[in-house]
Amino acid sequence: MKFDKDRSAGFLANHMARLFAKGLQHNIKPLGLAPAQFMTLLALWEKDGLTQRELVDRLNVEQATMANTLTRMERDGLVKRRAHPQDGRSQSIHLTQKALSLRQAAMGAAQSVNEIALGELNDEEREVFLGLAHRVINALKQRY
Repeated sequence: MKFDKDRSAGFLANHMARLFAKGLQHNIKPLGLAPAQFMTLLALWEKDGLTQRELVDRLNVEQATMANTLTRMERDGLVKRRAHPQDGRSQSIHLTQKALSLRQAAMGAAQSVNEIALGELNDEEREVFLGLAHRVINALKQRY
């Protein structure tokens, strides 16, 4: 049986994800951000003060990857670590004023990639596409 990459959901999703990542990286680079920093900022803009473990769980990344990302973000003045008020073994991660000031520009940079990607779809097609993407993601989450 011949593998047809044009009929493979996994191949197409991976290809699309790489193109989204390339566009995002291009758009946020002038802000001094890397994609891993952006996704971490998204989680912290949603809820500041998360622990490293909570970020790992929310972003589905390896502990070591998150530790490295947070170290770079702290070096770049985007986050500060503080002792966790309820758990002395943990640290909570807090946004700096610099990170807060980047929110609007970074979100706009990401939104422009989405607009380019979905620009050929009408409103109904966008909703169908996003709904189907959520269903596929949920099916994979339940299994893996």
